[in-house]
Amino acid sequence: MYTFDSDSRSMFSLRVLLLTLVLLNFRLLTSADTGVISVQSATCGRTSSQICSVGRPPSETSNTQCSIDVPAIFKRCNGLRECELNTQGLAPKDPCFGTYKYYTTNYICIPAETSVTCHGGYSYLKCENGRIQINTANYGRTDKTTCSEGRPSEQLQNTNCYSPNALAPVSKSCNGLESCEVCATHTVFTDPCFGTYKYLAISYFCLPSGVCSSIVCEHESTALNCDEGTVISIHSANYGRTDSTTCSTGRPASQLAKTDCYALNSQTVVTSGCEGKNNCSILASNSVFSDPCVGTFKYLYISYFCVLK
Repeated sequence: MYTFDSDSRSMFSLRVLLLTLVLLNFRLLTSADTGVISVQSATCGRTSSQICSVGRPPSETSNTQCSIDVPAIFKRCNGLRECELNTQGLAPKDPCFGTYKYYTTNYICIPAETSVTCHGGYSYLKCENGRIQINTANYGRTDKTTCSEGRPSEQLQNTNCYSPNALAPVSKSCNGLESCEVCATHTVFTDPCFGTYKYLAISYFCLPSGVCSSIVCEHESTALNCDEGTVISIHSANYGRTDSTTCSTGRPASQLAKTDCYALNSQTVVTSGCEGKNNCSILASNSVFSDPCVGTFKYLYISYFCVLK
């Protein structure tokens, strides 16, 4: 059983879905009707005494101050057209022993192109109009069916296989170009799961001319501005780190190594502060976005358009 709540988002003109999982051992399938999944928030716990309460004693449903973020849902589902998860062991820890918990995931469907290439092949990305902006990339395996033809079963069983550095080389090879190619091999991405047959999955935008972008390092503020008569329309945003070079001057390697760092609420926070305004300012800090990767020096990336009022 799932509950869904719909709302409109002007920047994508797509639905915002509120998904609530009933059982801890249920297999959850989320699907994007148009484009790919972009998780906005994902939690495990209990914030209501009514949800998932049928047949449960009051002692298991009375604690409604129980919630923990689940970054694994973001990692496993972003950039995919559909995503299936086994929720057992998905949360990093039990946020409230003795309480019957459920998962809540908020996600939107963003318009993006996708490419899947089996190990050893080349992924060819192309934008007929505009230039490539990589959204997500993973070299590994997240299901048993993709690139499975002719492969023995033991090479398909590990569906929790992620390359820790896939986004950086793909972005470096493709961002800002009209077309590019990337080889799906462990010599490019390292081998995240030895013995598993892997594939390269990429989602990307074709940014039209006129898109503006802003990058500001942690603890600094960014200012978005549009000409008179136009207002800001946010295209994408992330507070975290997706490469090891941006905002790296004077920083130790330990603060730059993690390049799959995303604040789940980046899009929501930036849109709330800037959408529809002629100008705005946002501080790149943990106090605004929360800390998606403790110990990593982060930055805020925003892409946006200036559109007529």
